[in-house]
Parts: sequence; C-alpha cells; structure tokens
Amino acid sequence: MFDRPTSGERAVLVQLAIGTDLPEDAREELEQLAEAAGATAVGFLGGTRASPDPKYFVGTGKADELKALIAATEAELAIVDHALSPAQERNLERLLQCRVVDRSGLILDIFAQRARSFEGKLQVELAQLRHLSTRLVRGWTHLERQKGGIGLRGPGETQLETDRRLLSKRIAVLRERLARIEVQRGQGRRARERNEVPTVALVGYTNVGKSTLFNRLTDAGVLQADQLFATLDPTLRRLPLPGGQEAVLADTVGFISQLPHELVAAFRATLEETRQADLLLHVVDANPLERARHIRDVDTVLAEIGADEVPRIMVYNKIDALTDTDGPTAARVDRDARGRVERVWLSAVTGAGLELLSAAIAERLRHATVLQHLLLGPEDGALRAWLYRNAAIEHDSPTELGGWDMAFSMPQTRWQRVRQGLDAVSLRLCELAGAPEAPLPAAPAAEALPLR
Repeated sequence: MFDRPTSGERAVLVQLAIGTDLPEDAREELEQLAEAAGATAVGFLGGTRASPDPKYFVGTGKADELKALIAATEAELAIVDHALSPAQERNLERLLQCRVVDRSGLILDIFAQRARSFEGKLQVELAQLRHLSTRLVRGWTHLERQKGGIGLRGPGETQLETDRRLLSKRIAVLRERLARIEVQRGQGRRARERNEVPTVALVGYTNVGKSTLFNRLTDAGVLQADQLFATLDPTLRRLPLPGGQEAVLADTVGFISQLPHELVAAFRATLEETRQADLLLHVVDANPLERARHIRDVDTVLAEIGADEVPRIMVYNKIDALTDTDGPTAARVDRDARGRVERVWLSAVTGAGLELLSAAIAERLRHATVLQHLLLGPEDGALRAWLYRNAAIEHDSPTELGGWDMAFSMPQTRWQRVRQGLDAVSLRLCELAGAPEAPLPAAPAAEALPLR
C-alpha cells in the first residue's frame, strides 16, 4: 500500500537509555517481544542519550552504526524499543533501507497475531488504523494527483487525502461495531448485578501467570503459555468460593510498560470488565528483580481506564521459583493494619496457596457488601425501579407521604457509583449496617444515575 521496504524476520534490536538507566530486565523483555512477533534477533545495538535526536531518535552516529550492523548481519528489520515519530521512522527507513518498527508497532503486531475472537480482531484493527493514520507521510509518492482526462476526472484529491478518507471511514465502522458489542457486554453485567453475582477480575503485567491461575481456580482450560500476551480475549467463568459463595472471574489482557494509547482506547470495551469489577486480583511475579516497576506500570494503566479505585488484593505468584535469598517461599497471607487481606503469596503451577486465595476473595467480597436505607419521595419512582433491577431489596414499604421506605444491599464498588446520583437529588441517606471501612470517594459524574 505504501512505498516502504518489505519486512522480514531477521531483526536488529535497538534500545537506548534516554536520560536515565534502563531496568535490568529491559533487554530481555525486548527480546521476548521480538520473539513473540516472530522475529529472529541477529544483532543488538545499545547506548545512552540525554534526549532523543529529532531526526533519527538515536543520533547520526548511532544511525550510521546501526546501518553497518544491519549490513553485517543481513538483517531485514530494525526494531526500536521506543516510540518513534512518523518522521523519525521514515528517516531511519531511508537511511537503513529496511523496515523500521517502533515499540508501539511491535506490540500492535503481536496483538494482531494473537487475536482470535471477532471482538478482539475488531479492537486490534482499530488500534492499528489509528497508529497508521499518523504515518501516512509521503505514501504513494509516485502519484501527485489522481489521473484526469475523459472518464477519469475525479475530485482532484491527492492519494494521501484518499487514504486518509478511507481510513476515517473504516475507523468509523469499527467504532460502531465495537459500540454494539459494548452494549451487549453491558447487558451481561447488568444481568449479573440483578442476580447479585460479584465480578472478580485478574489484572497484571504480561506473562506473570494470570491464565495459569485462572485455569487453576475455574478449570477453564484457556491458553496458558510462557510468552508475552498469550491472552488477548477476555474470558469469564464461574468461581466457587468457600461458604457457598459464587463469583464471576474475568481473565484479562496483560499490561506492559509503554502500552500504546491506541490499544488502551481500542480495548476500552474489554477493559470495562476491569473497571466495573467488584474486586481486582493484581497478579505479580514474586521475583523481586523488577516487581516494583511492574506494579507501577499496571497501576498507571488502571488509572488511565478509571479502575484505580476498585478494591484489590495483591497476588504474588511463582513463589516456587523463588530462592532463599529472595525471601520467604511458603504460601501465606499478609494483612494490613486493619486486618484486611492485602497480599496472598502462592504458586499457580504447584497449587500452593490457592485455598488461601479463595478464602481471601470470599472474605473481601463479604466485607464489600453494604446495606443501605433510603426514604424515597413520590417523585423517585425511577430510582426505586432502578434499585429493583440492580440491588437486592431487603425491605420496601409505602410511607404516609406517598413515597417508599426501602432497605437494600449491593456491592460497595457499585454503591460508590450510585452515591453521586443520590447526592444529585438530595435524598436522605443513613447506613444501617455493613458500612464501608473507609470514606467512599466521589464517583465520576459520568457514572451518576440517570434519575430524571
């Protein structure tokens, strides 16, 4: 479609420390990403810079060094572990005479290969088109204007303008289809809410063992592999808990540092399962090497999608791979100052600690349910109907003024989203029992109930 060098599988990897030191596992992660995309690394170029070079990102000297390395290794592809501007990507391709892929393009390519469901393919295509729309620079350079003449006269737009118009149309179609899928997902969530079935979502850095843990807890049999982004399509399964409780467990796509914004935007419908969950299980590789950085990266994405206020349990996985120098290797539960479960240490491979996690989930979900009492006026019939659809009604009786005296229970996270709507109509609220242990934060305005 464009005047760009064809890509191959032999790749040279480029990774620079820009203004700061690189994490210890940064090179290993880049090699794993390249392998996941199907590339064979035949060379590596590192270095440091105070700031990116405007023309080549890597600087003129490093660009010449990279060109010599590509020629020596007969590489057909250069993978740069940084976000390149469209101009930097094109300048490097002209100099190197081979395809250049930045970190965002590499991750998008992996997602394109791994997507299996109809929804996943739509989301990946939308992300790719958004990424491509910024790179329609000097495409089709052999065409100045569309051909003229009898029977060939058109609108007179350049091929670049035509490409942009076609991309815009396709993006609009994909957004419309994904909007319909999002409505279907919303209907499923509302059905679970009516039946008072809480949702627990697995989140975490890619390749920390979320799918292995998911299979252990639910016997789902989803794909589990020691590779980055083995899971793209979200899977929901019933999760039996101690004491006769039940929940729905959601396995979600893994996060990674510098996750492309196009992917976050395209997967927003899928990530909605995370934002609307009653409890998050943040799965972390127990190896202390880069544990803190991975937690920070996941927290960044959770904040970006509006899930940073959802209650969570930290799940430290892979304790079977720890050594004595890494700390305690036995399954255990850590609690905070108020006695709530904060961390669970386990091994999804061996099964050690799974019963501790199940008990911790059941405990947190029990404490996360709140019982509320409302006095509704005659004009609040819409709210009363909404409560019957979305809460468990404990008591409902008419008042002398024509309203209703209601008591109901619902998960704490859902109550957080409801409170904004209650405050908007100035209803009198008093909590009878099961009050949350910490003050409830104000919910976003978009989550307020459409009462009237």
